[in-house]
Amino acid sequence: MRIGGFQPFTLSDFPGCVAAIVFTQGCNFRCSYCHNPGLLCHLPETDTLIPEETILGYLQGRSGRVQGVAITGGEPTIQPDLPLFLLRLRSMGLQVKLDTNGSNPQILSQILLEGLVDYVAMDVKAPWDVYPRLTGVATDVTAIRRSMDMVLRSGVAHEFRTTRVTPLLSPQDLDRVRGQIPEGSYHRLQAFRPELAMDPGLASALAV
Repeated sequence: MRIGGFQPFTLSDFPGCVAAIVFTQGCNFRCSYCHNPGLLCHLPETDTLIPEETILGYLQGRSGRVQGVAITGGEPTIQPDLPLFLLRLRSMGLQVKLDTNGSNPQILSQILLEGLVDYVAMDVKAPWDVYPRLTGVATDVTAIRRSMDMVLRSGVAHEFRTTRVTPLLSPQDLDRVRGQIPEGSYHRLQAFRPELAMDPGLASALAV
């Protein structure tokens, strides 16, 4: 699996779990407000990828102290060997949290059916008709809605997340997003971090 970053310890990215974070390399969206732009390219210009065995070896050495791993990106579900990597984490007795934009229901379905995750955090970026403006690409919102339904029906602990990008989403847009969240599911509004955004113009827009 293509891994672009690793954080060995977090208390805030996996609810109720002492965890490490694995950042997958590559994303199928081009959100202008992305705060991890270095992870967007599937083939980075420099040889910065971290071997799987390095990550797994570290986690093995931290057995009993690290309880789980949060898989984020980039977009993890575009990695064809993601299920195998999750299975290897599972075999080490680790809990798994998956962050996803929901664009790949086929791989998400496999992961859920095989019981490879304990927690899913899925982005709901915008009202459905506004998605292309937020993602920067033509977006199949039908696939995203299918993923949302899969997560809901799986019984796996989950949350849906929206970044409050003030220059791009109006208060009315955020109200519409809330209307898209299934009843009973937790909806997290995330702060926008303009200093890290791929498009520096967003920070200027906030200053106006």
